[in-house]
Amino acid sequence: MAQSTAPLRIGTRGSPLALVQARAVRARLAAALGVAEEAIELTVIRTTGDAIQDRPLAEVGGKGLFTKEIEEALLDGRVDLAVHSSKDMPTFSQAGLMLAACMEREDPRDVFISRKARALQDLPQGATLGTASLRRQAIAKRLRPDLKVVPLRGNVETRLRKLEAGEVDATLLALAGLRRLGLEQHATKVMSADEFLPAVGQGAIGIEARENDTRVRDMLAQINHADTFDAVACERAFLAELDGSCKTPIAGHAVVTGSTVQFRGLIARPDGAAAHDIAGTGDRRDAATIGADCGRELKHRSGPGFFD
Repeated sequence: MAQSTAPLRIGTRGSPLALVQARAVRARLAAALGVAEEAIELTVIRTTGDAIQDRPLAEVGGKGLFTKEIEEALLDGRVDLAVHSSKDMPTFSQAGLMLAACMEREDPRDVFISRKARALQDLPQGATLGTASLRRQAIAKRLRPDLKVVPLRGNVETRLRKLEAGEVDATLLALAGLRRLGLEQHATKVMSADEFLPAVGQGAIGIEARENDTRVRDMLAQINHADTFDAVACERAFLAELDGSCKTPIAGHAVVTGSTVQFRGLIARPDGAAAHDIAGTGDRRDAATIGADCGRELKHRSGPGFFD
């Protein structure tokens, strides 16, 4: 196993947003451990998802494409922990790995961005909406069946440039990413979570570690934000019950307040023609059970063949 003189090595993607998130984790860890930030290394790892820019992710294997190579580096011992956008994490971690901590969640809502309309409802008939997310596509088509949805890939800055160049009339992005990059001014309208239910894990930074690495897990426990961690556990249990992938439009959002967790989930067809939603609430200690129960109920309600 690779050795390093640094106390910790963080594995991350190399996009501007990924680096902002990895540096935020490094700063929190350094403060908690009483070491200089420079003593914690950032190891940039290029993922398959970064390399493939010309096709929708659903066609080439789904969301795990943004984490696979980083998880392999973690399993090999080349890095000690991995920092991900929680919504990019696959439904199930690779054997031997676990979600060990979450940073406090940023605003999980989506934003509508356009130079041609002030809101999704105001876009001209047949306007072009650019998004690589089947969830966003399904909810948008549910609200506006006339819209033409085209794939829009790339990091946040790339997608904003493509919008500015007129490649699409509008797009939808996560408010959390815009805020972390200092680009919030580009948002035309923030969508309420009621009308546009967020993706599972949206706005939360997830930190992955090896299950058997108690040294690193103990360090991460010092910076874990418990409310966010329990909310994400609820959402990911919902996703796991549905065996969610990038080929399935799934939304799920949990809020932890005191000892209570409240959850809302949604499944839809990609064209938005059919959808089912659900709500659940209970003790936060049962967060994962609540999410899983909601997933099972929606699976039953939608019937066989809904995800085909």
